[in-house]
Amino acid sequence: MEIRATTDKDLDVFVDTLHAAFGRFPDRPGDGGGVWWSALEMDRGLLAVADGRPVGTAGAHSFELTLPGEILAPAAGVTAVGVLPSHRRRGVLSAMMRHQLDELRGRGEFLSVLLASEALIYRRFGYGPATYTRRLTVPRHQAGFAPARGIDRPDTGSVELLRRNECGEILEEVYDRYRRAQPGALSRPHRWWALGAGQPPISQAPRYVAVHRDADGVPDGYASYSIGEPGTLTVDETITTEDTVFAALARFLLGHDLVTEVVFKHFPPGHPLRWQLADFRAGQVSDDTDWLWVRLLDVPRALTSRGWFTDGELVLDVEDPFPGERGRYLLTVRDGKAECGPTDREPDLSLDVSDLGSVYLGGTAPSTLARAGHIRAHRPGAASLADALFRGERAPHCLHWF
Repeated sequence: MEIRATTDKDLDVFVDTLHAAFGRFPDRPGDGGGVWWSALEMDRGLLAVADGRPVGTAGAHSFELTLPGEILAPAAGVTAVGVLPSHRRRGVLSAMMRHQLDELRGRGEFLSVLLASEALIYRRFGYGPATYTRRLTVPRHQAGFAPARGIDRPDTGSVELLRRNECGEILEEVYDRYRRAQPGALSRPHRWWALGAGQPPISQAPRYVAVHRDADGVPDGYASYSIGEPGTLTVDETITTEDTVFAALARFLLGHDLVTEVVFKHFPPGHPLRWQLADFRAGQVSDDTDWLWVRLLDVPRALTSRGWFTDGELVLDVEDPFPGERGRYLLTVRDGKAECGPTDREPDLSLDVSDLGSVYLGGTAPSTLARAGHIRAHRPGAASLADALFRGERAPHCLHWF
């Protein structure tokens, strides 16, 4: 078997092989715009070839990932991973992932991310779930808001209703401002929007868009939605970092006539909207799941690249079984900056690199993984200190699909 890099000439065979791996047929561009695979970067793709026939695929997107401290870092977005049913359990996937790991490191990248189609697959390759999302359903007849007594700055903006094909530049600009401030968010390169390569509202599938403008008329938030039978208003995404703007958009959506319920598809964990409703039980949470998985390709570089909000030091014994590596690192944080390097000191925590990926963005507490038996604390208080160190300024959230 051979693992080889792809070029633009391989696009059709790459797409056909990938879809065959999942038992599907490729969509073709239609009235809604482009197709998701039009954004593939073929200079970052891999084909597994056996007996002259392609049997597996893997690719990567060039993203920026927002780290705690509003720091933008390059991250490889691993995607389009599949093996034909006829060649599974023969080591094809492991061979592609090993080849890709070497290639990413060869490029000097220190972070990679993915969305896991199956949760059991990618932990063995060093990825850990790092952000989470859920669905929130609110029945229309229970959508009243409680009085807001603690709001110092009431919303003075306005909400404008537009169609998706009328506001492409607004969507792109507002999302870009949002993702730069939201830990765990990924960039959406301009060509994704230009090609319509993704799920709504990146694609130009028919959608209504509620655009929030501040008091000066500048767009600072939006919600993309559609209404289906039987009277369900489904929100693709609500984009803003301001709680007052989110509340204004939610009021607009929850006040829509001839709607029986409103479904927020990507509702951030810990968001205050449920508490803003007069009836707390009106907000029904479901589909609570992982979203973005993170892998550290270079532990010291990754740890010194993010922002920190508590001083302290930890010795981390990190095992990376897939490439057969192990390292012990002294992490020292002072005044929001970290230093990290090899050490011979006794470890405070021992953990797998996949668990380090889970805690990296601050969305998973190290003490939770210690209680679950994933992380081993070698001294009292080590897990609590790790909780304080790795906690971010706000919970990470990612809603970009790739």
